[in-house]
Amino acid sequence: MNFGVRLGEGGWGGDGALRAALGRTAERLGLDLPESDGKWGRLAEYVDAKSGRRVMVYPPGEERRTLQVNLQDNGTRLASGWTADLAEVVRATAAWTGGAGLEETRARAPFIRFRPWALVHEREPFAVVELAWRAKLDRIHMPPYDRHPRPHAVLASAYAQPVLRQLMPVNSHFNLWFSTSVVEFWKTRVGYGICPCDEGLYGVRNPGELVAHTETPEEAVAFVVAALPEGLGPAS
Repeated sequence: MNFGVRLGEGGWGGDGALRAALGRTAERLGLDLPESDGKWGRLAEYVDAKSGRRVMVYPPGEERRTLQVNLQDNGTRLASGWTADLAEVVRATAAWTGGAGLEETRARAPFIRFRPWALVHEREPFAVVELAWRAKLDRIHMPPYDRHPRPHAVLASAYAQPVLRQLMPVNSHFNLWFSTSVVEFWKTRVGYGICPCDEGLYGVRNPGELVAHTETPEEAVAFVVAALPEGLGPAS
């Protein structure tokens, strides 16, 4: 398999090239894949509409010379992996969209990786808010998030606080804030937000206004907790 072809020059850069290669590989292996509608261009997406399971396959890039595969369940990524073997990608896709569990999918495609929380969720699903926290905390294991430990430190510090852990975490451009709604969380913000700042500091902000700088994420989180309204219930 030649991953050395540069994107856009007849390799994996063309729309549909990856889907076509995976389709040929599936046919050779005698495996069935769900229909891929091609709306993602160079990506290959496979969805089982009945279960809500989805597989996203990303072609190699300039910094990564392998295929990236994400396994999702109703919008939440539970597992992922990298491989240069199209057959492995097809086996993982067929297994996951066909109803196999995480461990069975990994048995068929050993490049797939997941962490213990995903297995726990598979066996006894988390509530919406807890699942959102777990999925966001898991991003530190995936590029490009693995190159940004400070936003993860903010998230982990916030998760350690029970009053914040019951709220919906919302991220944008390394900013973290909280919502009392699991649906329209962009409209139901509560309290201050936190963002990493220059010189290793952390900013506590109201929308458009810097309220405080702290030296650690724990201090920033404590500032947020202290300013929350009393009697704040869980997000719903």
